[in-house]
Amino acid sequence: MRTISQVAELTGVSTRTLQYYDEIGLLKPSELTQSGYRLYDEDALQKLQQILFFKELGFKLKHIKEILEKPDFDRIAAFKKQRELLLLKRNRTDRLIQLLSRLEKGEQCMSFKEFDLSDYIDALEHFKTSNTDNVIKHWGSIENFDLFIQKIKDDESQVAKLAIQQFGSIENYTEAMKYNLEHFSEIMEKQLSQVPEELKQNNLFLQLASHKEKRASSKEVQSIVQEIIAFAHGNVPSELFGNQDDYCNTIINVYSNDYLKAIFDTKHGTGSCDYIVKAFRYYLENHRSQND
Repeated sequence: MRTISQVAELTGVSTRTLQYYDEIGLLKPSELTQSGYRLYDEDALQKLQQILFFKELGFKLKHIKEILEKPDFDRIAAFKKQRELLLLKRNRTDRLIQLLSRLEKGEQCMSFKEFDLSDYIDALEHFKTSNTDNVIKHWGSIENFDLFIQKIKDDESQVAKLAIQQFGSIENYTEAMKYNLEHFSEIMEKQLSQVPEELKQNNLFLQLASHKEKRASSKEVQSIVQEIIAFAHGNVPSELFGNQDDYCNTIINVYSNDYLKAIFDTKHGTGSCDYIVKAFRYYLENHRSQND
């Protein structure tokens, strides 16, 4: 048995952190002395080691706790997976160092393949296993979600380039996406609540998306947009519909949501949401309502 001070000295984890782990139920001491001092045995130290590996990989404490508390948790299998992820992380760091060395020499290297999304992809895999019901509810099936992950892997360089342009770095992008995953249900409920139930059943949106090879400004496409707006005007309560500008902006916002795009595009083809947004934006800019 080791005291909390001895564990802190051995592991480099502060006594206050160990106390906090105890408070949240992440790592309980093996025993308490009659005086209330915490004592830790070898099993507790092994668990602490596992926690530190997960932390190194960027897992949040609440997720680590959930993983360790699973009845089917396999410590050896977890070590194997952690090793694979750390190797990916090391390889990514090595590639970034090589890229920086080339840039220091004045080489022009407009390459984004070094900025891999392994942390984000790992977060998606974790989300899939720990939120199965939500995945099936919003994506339709685990297989659809796997297709979504595969699309990110296939387009990793392009996604990385856009992530850097929009968020400044892969790390910032990954943190933003992890936040979205942690609050996925809230985000989806908020977005979907903006579209009345009648419109969720309206296959005119699918019809619009099926025309994505055509110009959004074409008469045929814009007539579908007008049909959608007319349908909404006749089926959506006026306090929700507002005027047609309000409605168009609502549709643009809803179909611009990253995760709704992922779900809709997985089911109906890449670029479907962007095309719907483009078609409604064209309508909004060229058919201003009279209610400004």
